[in-house]
Amino acid sequence: MESFGARLHRAVAERGPLCVGIDPHPGLLARWGLADDVEGLDRFSRTVVEALGEQVAVVKPQSAFFERFGSRGIGVLESTIRQLRNAGALVVLDAKRGDIGSTVSAYASAYLDPSSPLYADAVTASPYLGVGSLAPMFELAAAHGGGVFVLALTSNPEGAAVQRAVGADGRTVAQTVIDEISQLNRGAEPLGSFGLVVGATVGETGHDLSEVNGPLLAPGLGAQGATAADLRTVFGSSLPSVLPSYSREVLHAGPDPAALRAAAERALADCRAALAVRD
Repeated sequence: MESFGARLHRAVAERGPLCVGIDPHPGLLARWGLADDVEGLDRFSRTVVEALGEQVAVVKPQSAFFERFGSRGIGVLESTIRQLRNAGALVVLDAKRGDIGSTVSAYASAYLDPSSPLYADAVTASPYLGVGSLAPMFELAAAHGGGVFVLALTSNPEGAAVQRAVGADGRTVAQTVIDEISQLNRGAEPLGSFGLVVGATVGETGHDLSEVNGPLLAPGLGAQGATAADLRTVFGSSLPSVLPSYSREVLHAGPDPAALRAAAERALADCRAALAVRD
């Protein structure tokens, strides 16, 4: 079975290094002239799929904005994931789950088992019960060619108190997460299937990402304040592994599908320029 890392490597080569989030929060639905209800959610999601499903390498639905509508909202999420995958996009479900034992195993089954209606190509996960607690996710992902993106250095200011805390061995919590994910990817070619989430707004971090050998998901571009040029400051020599992620910067162009495609093309051009190898 082809690994997620290999599929992602190919998708980026074919469609370019861009991830677009689907974050249908109330303000964005209103901006599109849609009601803040399940029907509005469905129309919004279908429009994004129509516009970008065959263009963008990776699409990242934010689960919470679907969950807030209950079972009908989850139904829209299931449909959106299927539509995106049918269009050839890789789907990273932004759920940020993390737990222990049978509970994290259940989360793994929900998002990484092909028999689940919520099955995605990859899922985001929180490591703050210990990276080892996510082992069921890593194992199921590996078994079915899926991926897991683990939070490492996030853009929110509150995150630093935990992520940059220093342990007894002198490493920050974030560096410990980075190092453990690096071990999971050791020897993988052309790219490991276990990635990290590193915010594009965090600036120069002083953390070593050089051994990760997996994708580095970089949210926070556009409306959240970071520019594509900031990627060089944050990631340095690890730029080839970066997957830039935009949400509002692209989605604000809707609901016209052509305008959404044009916004995604502009974002991709900025990312290509920022990630280009320089002498």
